[in-house]
Amino acid sequence: MSTAAVVGGGPAGLVAAELLARAGVTVTVFDRMPSVPRKFLLAGHGGLNITHSEDRDAFLRRYGRSADVLAPMLDRFGPADLRAWCDGLGEPTFVGTSGRVFPRSFRANPLVRAWLARLDELGVRIERRHRWTGWAQDGGLLFAEDGGAERTITSDAVVFALGGASWPQLGSDGEWVVPFAERDVTVAPLLPANVGLRVAWSEIFADRFAGTPLKNVALTVRGTGVPAARGDAMTTRTGIEGGPVYAIGAAIHDALARGRCVLEIDLRPDLSVDELTVRLRRRRPKDSVANWLRRSVGLDAVAVALLRETGSLPSEPEAMADLITSVPVQVDATMPIERAISTAGGIAWSEVDDTLMLRRIPGTFVAGEMLDWQAPTGGYLLQASFSTGVVAAQGALAWLDSAR
Repeated sequence: MSTAAVVGGGPAGLVAAELLARAGVTVTVFDRMPSVPRKFLLAGHGGLNITHSEDRDAFLRRYGRSADVLAPMLDRFGPADLRAWCDGLGEPTFVGTSGRVFPRSFRANPLVRAWLARLDELGVRIERRHRWTGWAQDGGLLFAEDGGAERTITSDAVVFALGGASWPQLGSDGEWVVPFAERDVTVAPLLPANVGLRVAWSEIFADRFAGTPLKNVALTVRGTGVPAARGDAMTTRTGIEGGPVYAIGAAIHDALARGRCVLEIDLRPDLSVDELTVRLRRRRPKDSVANWLRRSVGLDAVAVALLRETGSLPSEPEAMADLITSVPVQVDATMPIERAISTAGGIAWSEVDDTLMLRRIPGTFVAGEMLDWQAPTGGYLLQASFSTGVVAAQGALAWLDSAR
């Protein structure tokens, strides 16, 4: 009987293990943590958004430059397949008002319990507290156990699913980059994705408005041509974060790499400059600036304060309308990768074939965030992790079959 080692007990690794075991392969999962899948459980702490219900074209656009390479994998195991998989574990899904998809229980725990029970029934063995440290000279996998003992494991096929480098306390610390680079595998630098941004607010703004949402705004990155992302952004003492920030993360990385990143925030995206100008002309003689903006265009205190962060405010309606639709915010940096929800970068697509097998290490497959892609929150991260895990498992099965 063929054997397979799956290194990493997150969603990509566990779904690969499940498919391999269903095909009759003897599967062992190795993970450095005392329980699996830690990050998946954290993602579901406030509601497990497992995928999204939008149409295929819109869905694919969420993956930016990686959309073309991920498209066939998402076609092979897409949102409908993931929802059916949840249903098979006794967790039917539903579509929320935003189009996001959640399991019926809304939490990750019931799904994980059912999943681990299924894996156990399939004979999948999970070796916890095993940190992968590299390859032995004979090609075996080297593991360090918690007590300091070292093990060398050999198998007929290997699937790596070690994640990126966000939330290292949950297991994905990015230390796998070094041994892969030593095997001449090209790895793009791991960068924080779906992460807050550092902005040098004034002390007054930071003290008063940290933790206050900017409701229904649209964000874009100046000079990139990237479409604006809409939603609620959250101001923090040190910057800004939230869904629309994460949605334009790739453009933010590009701008920072060029040396300057300016967010433009449209505080009233449902109104044009001309419509705002008409409303702003209704200013009453005794209105303060704050009252003028509140009465005429409905800006709240945090929005007015954000306008003040740009300097002296114009009194002319036309100029104020222009500013309201594109408030410039200088971004100094992202928050550190340890504070990120996910990571960008990883193993270059040129290093793997269509089955996600490493060209330099035949019989070794890679899935999940180890690959060089990124996506915003909203179900897209988990969907691509599952999809690549499925493709890697199918590739491993084809490899094992050809080796017989």
